Amino acid sequence: MAPSSTGLEHIIAVRDLRKRFTARVREPGFTAAVRSLVAPRRRTTEAVAGISFDVEPGEITAFIGPNGAGKSTTIKLITGILFRDAGSVSVLGMDPQRHRRQLAYRIGTVFGQKSQLWFHLPLLDTFRLMADIYDLPRATAARRIDELSEVFGIGDYLDVPVRKLSLGERIRCEIAASLLHDPEVLFLDEPTIGLDVVVKARIRDLIQRINRERGTTVFLTSHDAGDIEKICRRAIVINHGTIVWDGTIKAMKYAYFARKIIDLKLDAPLRLDLPGVTTVKSQPYAAKLEVDTDTVDPSHVTSRILATNQVVNIAISNPPMEEVISRIYAEAAP
Repeated sequence: MAPSSTGLEHIIAVRDLRKRFTARVREPGFTAAVRSLVAPRRRTTEAVAGISFDVEPGEITAFIGPNGAGKSTTIKLITGILFRDAGSVSVLGMDPQRHRRQLAYRIGTVFGQKSQLWFHLPLLDTFRLMADIYDLPRATAARRIDELSEVFGIGDYLDVPVRKLSLGERIRCEIAASLLHDPEVLFLDEPTIGLDVVVKARIRDLIQRINRERGTTVFLTSHDAGDIEKICRRAIVINHGTIVWDGTIKAMKYAYFARKIIDLKLDAPLRLDLPGVTTVKSQPYAAKLEVDTDTVDPSHVTSRILATNQVVNIAISNPPMEEVISRIYAEAAP
């Protein structure tokens, strides 16, 4: 199936987007009678504080940040679930605030902690009900259900009530349901939360497949560094309602960690003394080194290791994505 083409330069265009929430502050020690006589104090929080970004057609973008950073609020503003206080948003050329119904037919959403499936109904009934909601003709709905069942490997679950599915099975069904009407943009909010390593890998493969085969633009939030590193080419990092990083995953690593990790397997204990090289872990026949690339070239380190040691295996890697993201958060903290 050929990827869809919108003809738009930007699938998502966000400019100076802002959203505030006001909540009543409960005064400690006040009785109900006192509270009824005292004007309530309110606290206003700026959840999204003037962010701007674009997402290109067919892009898989990670939108990441710590808890309370404004990720879910931003997705709800972009999809029309919440109304913005200021700024502008365009998704597929439409304003989600003014064209919420029209936009709903062209986007899909999955919130990892909130199901769109009917808990007590068999999965097939849920799919058919959603097909009616999206005004899909019966023949089109049947074809899409067959296609998605094959792609996501959920054919055996169609007659099973959703409540009897495992978490991993349900998440696959959630994503399949969000694709039933063939949306051009898919919003995924923590899609792999609570899943084991094997199921996470399968979900990531499925996301990449629909992006590759159908050209679906994917906008993803996740706390899982594996989601970000393995399926996304670009990351936008938000903290305290503002964007603190926007660039490629590769550039993120280079910008925030001028170091390499060298893992060694040896026939004898390691012999090495070089400036800029720190031994992170050492065993009689194995070692892990950290190389400061601002001080020493990793190729020089490996040459010295090979010249002075009996090396069985050597592997050079970048720092884990978790460390990269943690450092970005730390630098952006007020």
